[in-house]
Amino acid sequence: MICDMILYTIRPRPDRRGFDLISEALPFGKLWYHDAEAAASYARFYSRSKDIEIRVFDERGQLIRTRKHAGDFTEP
Repeated sequence: MICDMILYTIRPRPDRRGFDLISEALPFGKLWYHDAEAAASYARFYSRSKDIEIRVFDERGQLIRTRKHAGDFTEP
């Protein structure tokens, strides 16, 4: 079985009131969070069965951190 990786992007909001979690896997395209770690925790928790990559960007749009998480689900 081939699993596609889900990409999540965390960017500071333009109004400087928290962070946006952005992904095509989300029902409305993006979610708002007070801090970047909460956004990353949401992405890891709700994508437990999939391989994911989380990219965190700073205010200038530069990549500052990348996290990869292998899905916990295995097929017998």
